[in-house]
Amino acid sequence: MRIPFTKAHGAGNDFLLTWMNEAPRENHGEAARAICERHTGIGADGWILVSHPPSGEKTYDGAIQLYNSDGSLAELSGNGTRCAAAFLVDVGLAADSLRVKTGAGVKQLQLLERSGESFVFEMNMGRPLFPEGDHVNIDLFSGRQSATIVDVGNPQCVIRVSGFESQWRNIGAELESHPRFPNRTNVSFVFPVDEHTLDVRFYERGAGETLSSGTGSTGAAAAALRWGVVKSPMTILTPAGPLNLRSEGEEIYLVGPAQIIGGGEFYLQGDNETSA
Repeated sequence: MRIPFTKAHGAGNDFLLTWMNEAPRENHGEAARAICERHTGIGADGWILVSHPPSGEKTYDGAIQLYNSDGSLAELSGNGTRCAAAFLVDVGLAADSLRVKTGAGVKQLQLLERSGESFVFEMNMGRPLFPEGDHVNIDLFSGRQSATIVDVGNPQCVIRVSGFESQWRNIGAELESHPRFPNRTNVSFVFPVDEHTLDVRFYERGAGETLSSGTGSTGAAAAALRWGVVKSPMTILTPAGPLNLRSEGEEIYLVGPAQIIGGGEFYLQGDNETSA
């Protein structure tokens, strides 16, 4: 089966986008693993299936299902949702203000800039929740780790660090699949630079280390605001470049890029193939 795709990235976090009616009818997780594989597939952190609203539906402009590169279904990606918004604007199905239905509800985005296939959006990330208070202690192989648990539409485990040594990747991998997180978790490591700046690294559920993360940045900012080490507006320094966030009331807004970089067809082979 041939699967059409458009490839885009949001601050280095890359995704493949396919219309739902052009994807296999089933086994989406297996297809996601195949198409996202860096060596034998197209390569991406995730695969996004995009669908039109039903006839008469006025509450959103497009809907998405996001599969991580390991085939697991994710509720939300800030960077991925911006890429989907760029896709919808590019094909003429949305204008400057648009609403995207995600696994974590309908998200509102505003197009701030466009130059060719480069876009900048502001996205309302919603109100972060702290289901376990300020801090929890988690026992790891390397010792007890203090963390802040944040719900930003998907689960975030936020760790404050004094710098980035190689150990953070190992800690991220252990936390992502730790028994206290039965559905796994995303992990962000936060180094406060000054009262408006955080340096952050990401270990994402189902994808591993990523260059940036919109929801991870939101969780990091929310936790740092709660810790009292940062003030709005905030700049999140990621390995792929900065993301800008601000708090307004109880909600957090994220400004970041989305870049459409190409497209084509992926040839789904073998046991994964299901006729459309």
